[in-house]
Amino acid sequence: QGAGAWWTLERKLLFSAAFALPLLLHHLLMMGGIHLPVLDNFWWQMAICLVPFVIGFTHFGRSALSSLKGGVPNMDVLIFVGGTAAFVYSFIGTLMGEADYIFYETSATIFTLVLFGNWLEERAVEQTTTAIGELARLQVKKARRVTPSGTIVTLDQKDVRVGDILQVNEGDQVPLDGVITSGEGAVDESMLTGESVPVEKGAGARVIGSSLLISGNFRMEVTATGRNTVLNQMIELVKTAQQDKPDIQRLADRISAIFVPVVLGIALLTLLAGYWGFGLPFQKALMNAIAVLVISCPCAMGLATPTAVMVGVGRLARNGILVKGGQTLEIFSRIKNVVFDKTGTLTTGRFRIKDITYHNGERDWVNAIIYKMEQHSSHPIARSLASEMENRLNGVQAELAEVKEQKGIGIIARDESGNEFRIGSGRILGNHQNIAGGNNLYLTRNGKLLASIAIADELKPEAGNVVEYLKGEGVRPAILSGDRRAQTEEVAAALGIERAYAEQLPEQKLKVVEELSREAPTAMVGDGVNDAPALAKATVGVSLSNASQVAIQSAQVILLNGKLEYLKKAWSISRHTVLTIRQNLFWAFAYNIIAIPIAAMGFLNPMWGALFMAFSDVVVIGNSIRLKYKKVD
Repeated sequence: QGAGAWWTLERKLLFSAAFALPLLLHHLLMMGGIHLPVLDNFWWQMAICLVPFVIGFTHFGRSALSSLKGGVPNMDVLIFVGGTAAFVYSFIGTLMGEADYIFYETSATIFTLVLFGNWLEERAVEQTTTAIGELARLQVKKARRVTPSGTIVTLDQKDVRVGDILQVNEGDQVPLDGVITSGEGAVDESMLTGESVPVEKGAGARVIGSSLLISGNFRMEVTATGRNTVLNQMIELVKTAQQDKPDIQRLADRISAIFVPVVLGIALLTLLAGYWGFGLPFQKALMNAIAVLVISCPCAMGLATPTAVMVGVGRLARNGILVKGGQTLEIFSRIKNVVFDKTGTLTTGRFRIKDITYHNGERDWVNAIIYKMEQHSSHPIARSLASEMENRLNGVQAELAEVKEQKGIGIIARDESGNEFRIGSGRILGNHQNIAGGNNLYLTRNGKLLASIAIADELKPEAGNVVEYLKGEGVRPAILSGDRRAQTEEVAAALGIERAYAEQLPEQKLKVVEELSREAPTAMVGDGVNDAPALAKATVGVSLSNASQVAIQSAQVILLNGKLEYLKKAWSISRHTVLTIRQNLFWAFAYNIIAIPIAAMGFLNPMWGALFMAFSDVVVIGNSIRLKYKKVD
């Protein structure tokens, strides 16, 4: 392993180049009529060529043999055959003393130039995979744990356990995911979410490991460690996505699988046709055949997609956008319908009670019942109601024995006396839905109305801009909501959305998304438990970071910063990634279609062929790296 680590591609290139350059220089000087007596000796030429030949023979030979065993011959088979043929033919010429047979500089230069191309490719590919390294470098090495006695001890991050209390001071990186228990501060999460504005956080707020505390200090309880942290999940998602092949790569893979045998056939045909068909000298026909072998480049086709996907996924990750698989990029770029959940997606999800009417029961007790029930739901309305009702309890407590959430309808609970409480939309009222038409939620006990609640939400400031952008790009927006028709249509009208589906149960949402997906590729953007089936059913599911865990698991695209405007960026980067893949594939196919006939007709000697082949990969990788910096909005 030590020897292998020392004998790097770079060292192979340096040794090979040191011996190939004198041979190439001698060849060029001879073309100008200048002779170097030492290098005019065939045996000296062979001795000098032996170093780059052995390096190339072993380097490309191992790879070629491995690919042949796997049943899919790769580009190294062509390089190996071409470089070896030139050396063997030259060696025969040396034994015979025939100057016209000597092409040692061709063999040495082919192997050296292709090694140079591989080295450039290795350096360039490193540039396409920087996203994982950048994320990995964010991991915090140390943490300060608060012991039960109140003292603070510094320990390795890997020794921290869920439930530990950590001290985080101004200027520190938050060691792990957790919840602030005391203190407050401004937290910069830009390295994870792409959002540059620091977020003010206090007791009860969630913090993400590796984010930076700009000001203030706090103590936090650890909620996730190891692979369960947001950062490690991001790294795993990026790795998986970068390795995942889009459908567009399948065509390139099928062509690459038959490419090498076809090129070997063309090279053999070039040799035979040139020598017997066109009466060329055998040396010239052989050089044409070798040029065909070394100028062809199937690896450019193989690199066209993965390099672009790596850069695209990495750029998305740096903007706080995660995709589950490279195939998602291709599918997302073809989206024609975008279906938005209303609450928490197009609207802020921060509700306020406009009005509450108490029909039966004592007010504080009714408030306590509402508070107790809404605590059991992660729906944005439930969270807002629970928060507001907590301030209206006046010391009154309600005891409930059983509480469960019924998707799309509301929450059902029972007390110790067997009374059944229901809170939710008008559906819980059965035939009395219109009893209080201006209200959104109703609380009943044993079917008897206790309270009617009118709530208000507001549009997200960026919602209108996002909808207009999508419409301008030919994407048709729609709203799909479980909320009442009046509220849903009001939001649709404000945003200029023509299609609005209101009062939809989860199974109805599923059916709508299914129908739209049959019509055209459809993205569903949501953030709630009710959205999970629709997110999974859509062509592409998009979830916001403040979404429920179920919604995140059901989505293929996750907007970590929770900002709807990043949907534009996700869609735009996906489109440009697919555009880059197509550009790369076009270049790879066009290069081979043009270069192989030129070489076969004898217009290029093998050394130029090897040089062009070496740089064809670099063009593809360079175009992919350009995606990292180009303006995509």
